[in-house]
Amino acid sequence: MEKREHQSIETNGIKLHVVQQGPEEGDLVLLLHGFPEYWYGWHKQMAYLADKGFRVWAPDQRGYNLSDKPEKVTDYRIEYLVADIVGLIKASGKEKVFLIGHDWGGIVAWRVAREFPQLIHKLIILNAPHEAAMGRQIVRQPSQLLKSSYILFFQLRKVPERLLQFSNWKPALSALQNSSRKGTFNDEELQCYRTAWSQPNAMRSMINWYRANLPGMTASKAPLKVTVPTLVIWGAKDQFLGSGLADASLQYCENGQGILLGEATHWVQHEEPEHVNQLMMDFIAGYEARSTETTGK
Repeated sequence: MEKREHQSIETNGIKLHVVQQGPEEGDLVLLLHGFPEYWYGWHKQMAYLADKGFRVWAPDQRGYNLSDKPEKVTDYRIEYLVADIVGLIKASGKEKVFLIGHDWGGIVAWRVAREFPQLIHKLIILNAPHEAAMGRQIVRQPSQLLKSSYILFFQLRKVPERLLQFSNWKPALSALQNSSRKGTFNDEELQCYRTAWSQPNAMRSMINWYRANLPGMTASKAPLKVTVPTLVIWGAKDQFLGSGLADASLQYCENGQGILLGEATHWVQHEEPEHVNQLMMDFIAGYEARSTETTGK
């Protein structure tokens, strides 16, 4: 197994902590985590991809764990999050990357692929809607608004992070456990998350992603359509994001295919790592994604 390396890389005026694995000469796979995770959210994918000959980078995104944590809410607007990732790609020395994102990492990945398609070989999204699809779905299915109602709580200044810290992160840990299949996150993994959330100002900065972008994410001048080949993997039992968002997102892909995993939740790469890893590898290698449940192509 390839050894993991921890680096601090300057990008877009800040430093991001990036965990790297795999041969340096390999094609680069860039893994973007979501909320409330950090690079560790991909630990079941990194070794697999590295063993297949890829160079793998998994950053702590802006505000998370060991990466820089700017103070202003506006420092977490989508355009800065995108610029961080574009800067990482340029710092890698690679002309193009395979970009993979889950949750908020997927939202950033969608935008990077729209605005900088020349930097992306292929795009893989896990349980993260295209921003235009999210707006449409809320109008068509108000139940999605209820599933996303926790976002309103995050708009309160200082209150959510203070409550979470005061309770030693128990509500956040319970949210991970209650929204995933039983046994998905073991005690050791939960302690890893608690340690990451305990980094100075981490939870404030993590929640600032919501405060800065929802509602009213900064519009992009780029076309809504994603032109790079795209695979959307979706856990059908996601409590936060209904599976209809997968189909809706694929409408914004010129060359997209979707895989619905019927028993998986929002935490699909944790619950079915072997299946997800194989789906990723098949797509990267140019094979048809294999699944009995397909949301579209």
